[in-house]
Amino acid sequence: MAVKEGSFEELRERMLASAKAGIQEAYSSEEYALIQAINAYLETNKSYNLTYERLTEWFGIYFPEIRINNAKSLADLALLLTKPEQPSTEEIKRIVNNEQMAKIIHEKSVKTIGRKMNMDEKKAVIEFAELSNNLLRVLTSLEDYIKIASERLLPNTTYLTDEKIAAELLSKAGSMERLATMPASTVQLLGAEKSLFKHIKFGSKPPKYGVLFKLPVVNTAPREIRGRIARVYATKISIGLKADYYTKKFIGKELKKTLDETVQKIRSAPIKPKPQMQQSPQHEQRRGSQHGGQMHSHGKPHFDFNRKRSYKKDRRR
Repeated sequence: MAVKEGSFEELRERMLASAKAGIQEAYSSEEYALIQAINAYLETNKSYNLTYERLTEWFGIYFPEIRINNAKSLADLALLLTKPEQPSTEEIKRIVNNEQMAKIIHEKSVKTIGRKMNMDEKKAVIEFAELSNNLLRVLTSLEDYIKIASERLLPNTTYLTDEKIAAELLSKAGSMERLATMPASTVQLLGAEKSLFKHIKFGSKPPKYGVLFKLPVVNTAPREIRGRIARVYATKISIGLKADYYTKKFIGKELKKTLDETVQKIRSAPIKPKPQMQQSPQHEQRRGSQHGGQMHSHGKPHFDFNRKRSYKKDRRR
């Protein structure tokens, strides 16, 4: 049966129009913009920290006596000390916000034992310090947007954690729908995928938290109760996520109140010591065989040092 050529063209146009409409609908939500923003923030923050470390070492060539622990202050000080004229103590004080420290830096900058900059080096240091400050401005701009978008899309989750953690949970899940349907145990381990796969493959200790470890209440708690606190947070976050996605109702205050009470009970409860696990004879036998020995009745591996060993040919020759 012959098919008209025009019908194929019409079908193609309808399929293209349907695909375009599907793409527009899929990315119509702001959640995907928030995912890109938090990923950009995390990657830029890594670059900013690396830039600070490199500028610290580079600046130490010219002023080895000066140590600055703040990235912004270090970049501003590098820009100030590379000027042709000697900076005053007041100019340094405006950067470090400490009069005594400003006097010390001023004295050491005058009598430094470091290398003297030539014009090419000075230009390169100035551009690198300006790059550090530009990265900081980008981070500040991203933080402002992440805060606004997280409070708009995930108000309950943001109230229970903070805007960056809420956005990072969304990024790990991939979409709000998928994040809202996850059980609390999965929410608890978001961000710990590598440790989880290592546990499944090699039998290492299972992870107890992922992104939630960034919460101060979790990372400052005693090691023995961190997992319990993360579990409680994941449970409340899971409830808040469902409210954020389905009902759009703000219940953050009620969840936060019960959450704080539960965490306080966990912190005040006495920590039980972990019982020492006794290894089975089968485990000892496997351990001995792995180390090349044979097991005696008393459970210790016996090594046969007279056994001939074969070595592979040295291929480096």
